[in-house]
Amino acid sequence: MAKIFAKDTFAVVDLETTGTQREKGHHIIQFGCAIIKNLQVVKTYSFMINPHREIPQAVINLTGIHNEDVQKQKDFDFYAPKIIKILQNTIFVAHNVDFDLPFLNYELMQRGYDALTNKAIDTVELAKIAFPTLPSYKLSDLTSQLKIKHLNPHKADSDAYGTAILLIKIIHQFEELPQATLNTLSSLSHGLIRDTSWVITTIADALRQEKCPLGSQYMQVRNIVLQKQSNSFSGHGENRKFPQSDEQKKKLFKGKLHFRRAQVDLINHLHQFINNPEQRAMLVEAPNGTGKTFSYLFAYAYQLYSGRKLIIATPTKVLQQQVIEREIPQLLRVSKLDLTADVVKSSSRYLDLDGFVQTLFQGTPNKPTLILQMQILVWLTMTKTGDLDELNLTNYEAPLFAQIQHPGDARVGSRFASVDFWNLARERQEQADILVTNHAYLANHYMDTIWGQNPYLVIDEAHCFTDNVISSRNDSLRFEALWGVISHLRNLLYYSNESVESQFTDDVQLNFLLQKLDPESLELIQIINQLQKELYAQHSHAVNHSLLPNGTLELSFQGKGLFGNNSKFRLTLGKFQQKLEQVRDLTNQVLFELYHEQERVLTNTEALLSEITEQIDSLDYYSEKGYQLADLLSDTNNLAQNGFVLMITNPEDPLSTNLNWLMLDATEILQQIYSRFDHLAFISATLTSDHNFDYVINQLALGNLHPLEYIGKSTFNMAKHLKVLAVKDMPSPDSEAYEEAIDQILINDLKSKQHVLVLMTNLEKIHDVFVAIMNTPELKDFEILAQGLSGSNNRIAKRFVIAKKAIIIGADSFWEGIDFHDCRIDAVFAARLPFEAPEQPEVRLRQRRLEDRGIDVFTKDTLPRAVIRFRQGMGRLIRGEQDHGQFVILDPRLWTKNYGDAFLQIIPVKIEKISKKELKKKLKDE
Repeated sequence: MAKIFAKDTFAVVDLETTGTQREKGHHIIQFGCAIIKNLQVVKTYSFMINPHREIPQAVINLTGIHNEDVQKQKDFDFYAPKIIKILQNTIFVAHNVDFDLPFLNYELMQRGYDALTNKAIDTVELAKIAFPTLPSYKLSDLTSQLKIKHLNPHKADSDAYGTAILLIKIIHQFEELPQATLNTLSSLSHGLIRDTSWVITTIADALRQEKCPLGSQYMQVRNIVLQKQSNSFSGHGENRKFPQSDEQKKKLFKGKLHFRRAQVDLINHLHQFINNPEQRAMLVEAPNGTGKTFSYLFAYAYQLYSGRKLIIATPTKVLQQQVIEREIPQLLRVSKLDLTADVVKSSSRYLDLDGFVQTLFQGTPNKPTLILQMQILVWLTMTKTGDLDELNLTNYEAPLFAQIQHPGDARVGSRFASVDFWNLARERQEQADILVTNHAYLANHYMDTIWGQNPYLVIDEAHCFTDNVISSRNDSLRFEALWGVISHLRNLLYYSNESVESQFTDDVQLNFLLQKLDPESLELIQIINQLQKELYAQHSHAVNHSLLPNGTLELSFQGKGLFGNNSKFRLTLGKFQQKLEQVRDLTNQVLFELYHEQERVLTNTEALLSEITEQIDSLDYYSEKGYQLADLLSDTNNLAQNGFVLMITNPEDPLSTNLNWLMLDATEILQQIYSRFDHLAFISATLTSDHNFDYVINQLALGNLHPLEYIGKSTFNMAKHLKVLAVKDMPSPDSEAYEEAIDQILINDLKSKQHVLVLMTNLEKIHDVFVAIMNTPELKDFEILAQGLSGSNNRIAKRFVIAKKAIIIGADSFWEGIDFHDCRIDAVFAARLPFEAPEQPEVRLRQRRLEDRGIDVFTKDTLPRAVIRFRQGMGRLIRGEQDHGQFVILDPRLWTKNYGDAFLQIIPVKIEKISKKELKKKLKDE
């Protein structure tokens, strides 16, 4: 199909520059260009250019171009005529064309040449649309993911060649799309950068002439082309009887799985537990690399032919996918059982086809929304599930998601009812033998009928189950945001240039409703303000005060401190709920009238109706939060189990007060969850503290179930895989010298490593370390990522996995909660022992509650939590028998404090005590 662009010459350009601000004296230091004819690279150019200024260190680190490389080269005056000749009569292409073309034109115009007026194409936008499920669209990542070979990433000539091959792949990808999809993409593409739409419209117009039939793998509903649905995988169902003996297991495992004594012992213990009607719960600590997931799947699988399901809850969606895509297929290959499995997650993770198609006709969207719509159109030709997680997005904050996330209702009679992703998912879940969900979803939906009758339950990574249940129950009432919703609604109804009041002056019923709604909405704002003032007035009862870096005042309260017996808040909250219902109801009536009026009004009111609908949805959301809070305050026992945090964005202004509530004791909800399931197995690599399960039994509220306890053995010699180094001559952790020592270790000692994790406990210290090391020449080959500074935690994890060499500086969830897929980590640095920051509201409130009950907080809560987190941090290194790595402890308190023994005891290999000077060699030798 190369004939589509047979007459076109593409000039794919990449520039390396001394910086991004051309008006401030930054200049080009390398011009790279690859010429494409007939969709083949026929020629490349590379010019090193003297910028007549120093190249900044950050640019040297990125490009590898040093000052001496350009000092003796000709300057841009010499190359300008050559560049103009090369680009004449070509289509200008760049990866981020709005940087390269304006920069090049600026340099040309500064020397008296006319600006280039070539047709200009951007491969960033095209790549996002053509390959919607890729995790990154940086050029170096795209060339790696699409297996495009170019020798010197971040050099202009090599990057230009890589971008040229990328463009060719993009064009071929578009040529494979169904015509209906191309037609819709073409109609949307006018909003793309410069002339980028020309690529899509040219392909769509050319292929329309060929009238290709729809491929057999597709179905078309209206103008949307979808991948045909397929059933869950299953095995062959040969032998449904559990293999009791080693010989039977060896026969099954042969050629598919190594027979490992420790793993088989784990399987046997789980099998005995499942078949013991006297036992309901079991705690299993299985070291990393044991194959614990396969073990519990194998033990439970043979019990699933009685019509009972196995429910597996993991802490993260990444682990969910790993169980579904890797572990269960392995179970079926080994066992030859004919079981089916599916993922269970919130309806909001699925695309609502009706809602999505509606957004395609809502006028001109902003650029991110347009790109996302076009990505989804292409993705629909690929996905069999409609699961939005397949798009590899790092957040769901774009306004489009409010319209396209499935609300969870059963679709009947809608345009896409027969192919509705959520309905089809529920059907698969109903039929499945194994359901894999996450901790948070289970905590909020444990009574769902989808689990079936008397189901089995496995809690994977059980050490964090309680905290995940708690965080899933935490919530807030953001009064400032609600105030903003009401103000925006009033603007739509009364004050904007195209307000409802100004457009419908002659509609008697509508104006009657508007006059009635006006004072009601103002009164609602006054009640909100009253609630804020009443909360603000309680600041003296706070158990903790923190001024956050962004200026927000954070006040933590026990329930009885914020809502005492004489609290006026409950009464005002009742008025708030009533008034909010009135405003919502009246706004709904206004919307109903507007839909009737729409047909007789000439002006287009679609956008207005959509915005008012959004505000009603927001009012519904805040109404629900109000009722949740009222329920919480009505139950004295419930109130005592919760903590409250006021977030005051302007400490001097009561009207900037917002309310969060936190669950402090999950005992009741945990026991309710357990009562719904049978033979519950709690499994993790880190469940014990001080060589016993006492802490986790208390945390998981398992005392009444008297769980069986089992500690598995490792399936390999850990000493051959894990090296633990403890630096003995570090300064005090509270000194500036300590931070400087960490900086120097990271700068000077990591050259031999690929992926390094630096675990800290304080976000401010993360910032300081990041600033100290980010532009150092010694680390120029590393992508340096820092929590709170390099995007969301999910984005950081994604970048870490993709990069050839990377360092993460993180705290909190990076000790245990963030997944790095199959990325091998060479070294983990524990900068500090992982004690929780006591200034965090949830920590202080939980500790205060324990203190009130006469419990020794440090020994019964703080230390066990830190020990388990420490073990999790160490477990980052060795996930299986192929992994090797070094765990480096920098905190000298390991040796100087009594509690250091608690950490030393759980390290499974001999510790090497070394000096700072010895560390570099030790890291290099491994």
